[in-house]
Amino acid sequence: MNWRWSSHLQSLARLYGIQTEYQDVFGRRRVASPEALFAALKALHAPLKKPEEAPEALRLREEEIWQGVSEPVATAWDGRAVLTLRFPEALSKERVACGLRLENGAKREWSIRPAELRTVERKKFGRKTYFKKELPLPDLPYGYHQFFLEWPGSFHETLVLAAPRQAYLPPDHDLRQWGVFLPLYALSGEGGWGSGTFSDLKRLCEWTRKEGGHLVGTLPLLASFLDENFEPSPYSPVSRLFWDPFYLDVAALPEWKQSQTAQDLLESQKIQSELQQLRASGLVDYRKGMALKRQILEAVVKAFFEKGNPDRRKALAEFIRQNPLVEDYARFRAVSERFRKPWGEWPDRLKGGVIQEGDYDPAHFHYHLYTQWAADEQLKTISGLYLDLPLGVNANGFDVWHERESFVPEVRSGAPPDAVFTKGQDWGFPPLHPENIRKERYRYFIAAIRHHLKYASVLRIDHVMQFHRLFWIPAPFDAKEGLYVRYREEEFYAILSLESHRHRTLIVGENLGTVPPEVNRAMERHGLHKMFVMQYEFMTHPHLPLKRPDSATVASLNTHDMPPFTAFWRGLDIEERLSFGLLKKEGVQMERKFRRYLDLRITRILKRKGWLSEEENGISKALLRFLGESRSRAVLVNLEDLWSETAPQNIPGTSREYPNWHRKARFSFEAFTQKPEVITLLHQMRRWRKGE
Repeated sequence: MNWRWSSHLQSLARLYGIQTEYQDVFGRRRVASPEALFAALKALHAPLKKPEEAPEALRLREEEIWQGVSEPVATAWDGRAVLTLRFPEALSKERVACGLRLENGAKREWSIRPAELRTVERKKFGRKTYFKKELPLPDLPYGYHQFFLEWPGSFHETLVLAAPRQAYLPPDHDLRQWGVFLPLYALSGEGGWGSGTFSDLKRLCEWTRKEGGHLVGTLPLLASFLDENFEPSPYSPVSRLFWDPFYLDVAALPEWKQSQTAQDLLESQKIQSELQQLRASGLVDYRKGMALKRQILEAVVKAFFEKGNPDRRKALAEFIRQNPLVEDYARFRAVSERFRKPWGEWPDRLKGGVIQEGDYDPAHFHYHLYTQWAADEQLKTISGLYLDLPLGVNANGFDVWHERESFVPEVRSGAPPDAVFTKGQDWGFPPLHPENIRKERYRYFIAAIRHHLKYASVLRIDHVMQFHRLFWIPAPFDAKEGLYVRYREEEFYAILSLESHRHRTLIVGENLGTVPPEVNRAMERHGLHKMFVMQYEFMTHPHLPLKRPDSATVASLNTHDMPPFTAFWRGLDIEERLSFGLLKKEGVQMERKFRRYLDLRITRILKRKGWLSEEENGISKALLRFLGESRSRAVLVNLEDLWSETAPQNIPGTSREYPNWHRKARFSFEAFTQKPEVITLLHQMRRWRKGE
């Protein structure tokens, strides 16, 4: 293929937000290949079928941009905005009607003469000339408003995001909070289902508050595929808009007592025997656990739709009225269960998004309606949640099927090569389309944020760099040939700020790893809290003295993607990474040498402060004190660190090699809440946070 048109491809790519080059973690300049640029442009539906068409496609794209009178979205920080508008020269002296429809229904109208507006740029295409103008808007209340502009035969509209410049900060912002962390699937109670339920999560929150804490952090709780399209990873959900019935507490359902069939099923010898096996295993069996729970739930659902309480039926109808998308979701899941294969392999009509009665089993439709309502009811009773919004969704899931214009299915998200992942990372899920989400007025993103903020006291945004740029891997390339694509970060931050104030939720951005400086600056500018992770600080700043986290951080010793502290401190993860091919033999000695250096350096500092005891977990306790006495907004204590757990929950870069997302906590809720070392440390954390 002749790539003499590559300079035009690069110019065209930049107009579509594609970065033609970037700097890797080693400071080296990486340039996207013409082949990768061409593939990414085709995925974005640029008007070219072959590279030779790049010059004409470039001209068409530039003219398309200038013909777009107004942007689909604009931000109004603290209620003030100056819109950028483009007018053809022929219209410059005419009077144009414009106005605002405020979110509260109020309407403001006026007219403008483009010639009287400030010109910031001029562009000519053949005989046509366009002017870029600036229009200051009147001060706006916070909210989602519609600006419109019209003249005979033409109408243009812009969503104006009027938001506080900084995200929500509680009135008691001087309060130094703390909480605990444990994945819900890993939390088990005596006599339960062998893995956690929403009721278990509620008990953990209530116990944490009793011990003086404020928050309970867990991994995403979103709907997942636990059948033929099996994917239990909390970071590859079916949808970011619906919850996982795997976590429902069946016995807590109001309809439970109305179904003798469900009660008899649960008490049957067969199911009790299978439940005993689930409880005895150290790993969560999602497929078997969900199959058992579904048997019981289907009996409950059948009883409800046949003879349910009229008031409860009204409550379900109200839930559907407030969440109309839930019916589309229930139909999607019901059709999935009919065909038992990914939606890309469905018949064309269904694959295209058109589902009719008769395409699915009504009982399956009712099941998914009811379980989403039940999850909503059980989550409503829980307070103090630190929830996690994953970056992506399963390519075979509901969101990509239903919101397909918002995604780029020909591309996978990932990360470029670095020192650990020398071949880069391919996460497998499709990225959001940077322009189509704007044309859709961020409808999908706003819905996903609201879905979480409805219940969260704190919301963690996975891979916050996604608002600025995301690494794309166009088909058929691998991660080494990927490239970065830019997004409109200010628009994401405006939505986050507005919604966080409306829901009174603190926002935390996951900013670990190779993050450009502008990302951290934007987080500071807009009041998003950063993550301060001690193990990560050790690995990235080994020669600096212990740096205290500031008030704009949420601090912890580790994350779910890292080894527990004891395993890290003993270097057990080094051998583990070697065995899985994540570390070369020549790197093992260097890694061990570094850990010995780290041990000496940190031990010396902690002894000098008089914090280090001789007990087994003395180092981790001293470092938790270091974090607890800091100004950090909140400190999260990984419960598993308190009993010196060594097995990780997840090892990035592995799949079948390690049972990621399956390992239960070593102790049940009843057991660890009575352990003296757990209680003592949490009481100490309460005193450290209070400055006592």
